[in-house]
Amino acid sequence: MLATATIADEIQDLKRSRRAVLLAHHYQEAEIQELADVVGDSLELARRARDFHGDVIAFCGVWFMAETAKALNPERIVVVPDREASCSLVESCSVEPVRAYRRAHPDHVIVSYINTSVEVKAESDILCTSRNAVQVVNSIPPEKTVLFLPDRNLGAYVQRQTGRENMKIWQGACIVHETFPVRRLHDALAEHPGAKVVAHPECTGAILAMTDFIGSTSALIDWCVTSDADEFIVLTENGVRFSLERRAPGKRFYFINNENCNCSECPYMRLNTLEKLRDCLTTLEPRVELSAELMRRARVPIERMLAVR
Repeated sequence: MLATATIADEIQDLKRSRRAVLLAHHYQEAEIQELADVVGDSLELARRARDFHGDVIAFCGVWFMAETAKALNPERIVVVPDREASCSLVESCSVEPVRAYRRAHPDHVIVSYINTSVEVKAESDILCTSRNAVQVVNSIPPEKTVLFLPDRNLGAYVQRQTGRENMKIWQGACIVHETFPVRRLHDALAEHPGAKVVAHPECTGAILAMTDFIGSTSALIDWCVTSDADEFIVLTENGVRFSLERRAPGKRFYFINNENCNCSECPYMRLNTLEKLRDCLTTLEPRVELSAELMRRARVPIERMLAVR
């Protein structure tokens, strides 16, 4: 068993007594994923947050994900292990410039990636995730100008896929995905010439041009599991290794380093620990608290996103 037995048992007992569900993103440490009721990407977790039955949601991911869960579950308690688990994309897109853009361009459609604050979501017309971003933009009438925020790499990928010319793109970026260097991908391909390359669309266009498959975290996992190939170079946060190796134990997965460190880890995601998870279930803190009006406004674009297939 990966998790420390005593702490894992405490968490399981607390889940039962609190009538709690534990949602974990693929980027969490393996011992947290092992205890989760649901492991998924942002779209999957948003849907499961909306549909579960219980009193408490313990969200092991980052803060914006817990905000989304709270907006969809205003009567439930939503807690996170660490309040400081933020996101570089959220931090690149504060709400005031978005409000100013809305005032200046009331006829434009604001499409916000789910990696945004709840305040930005409330100013948006519709949300998207990396899994359904192309479908969301394609659902908007072609004569409408779209502002896509905040990830410039995902936005550029969506623009290429949709061919949409009247699309403006915010200039935020993920501190993990944007820093994968092309030269290291070339080195990895030289070392593993038969490997397939898979990448998240938050990576740069130069990286995406070298891939065999581009997709959301869960889509990458599914593709690798069902592919006839046995070796893969994976360009996303290396927390997905746990899900990949669990679902495809006979295959080999290689992760390359980014420019900032000898890893491909999100420092925000890794703030969550078993001890913090136990404590947040014990105290029900840190707790996501949002005004009823903010949740009401944010739910509109969230539900529009969830309706897109």
